[in-house]
Amino acid sequence: MKNLLVAVLVLASLSSCQEQEKVAFVDNSKVIDDYQMKIDIEKKYEDQNDAFNKQRDSIGRVYQAEIQTIQMQLGKMSPRKKEEESQKFQQKWQPIQQQMQFRQQQMEQNFNVEMDSVIIKVNDFVEEYGKNNGYTFIFGKNRAGSVLYGAEGKDITEAVTKAINEHYKNGDTSEGKTKEPKTEETNQKESSAKE
Repeated sequence: MKNLLVAVLVLASLSSCQEQEKVAFVDNSKVIDDYQMKIDIEKKYEDQNDAFNKQRDSIGRVYQAEIQTIQMQLGKMSPRKKEEESQKFQQKWQPIQQQMQFRQQQMEQNFNVEMDSVIIKVNDFVEEYGKNNGYTFIFGKNRAGSVLYGAEGKDITEAVTKAINEHYKNGDTSEGKTKEPKTEETNQKESSAKE
């Protein structure tokens, strides 16, 4: 009976050793910062912002020139005429200023929406990557401190960053696409084939 109990305990401990869970972590900030889609979005909005600033500066120069002209003319006018001309000037420029503010707010909102979609895509990609590569858990290391320490061998940040950029490069730019990320095994085979 003792031998049977010992044999059961040995088998149980061996089977539990073979069922080790695969656990890793990624540096969320690094993956997002190095994600080509995010880089492309930032570049797009940087270009739009530069064009907007040039247009705003050009309009600002016209505005300043008109102010100087009006100020010189106002000195020669009666108080009533000064008030009329000031109101005309304000009525002319107020809609332009409001339109510029609206365009700037719209650009900021669009940028924020696209950046939110980047974060969602990264999270979804990491989830699929974990499933496809047999991970039980993939923890996110970030500035908030959800992973304070992780052994270097458990850090899969570079592998995930490489895989998500390859996924993006191969045309997965829309929300609805379901192409699965490559597994670590597929990436290793491709690397071996290139060598």
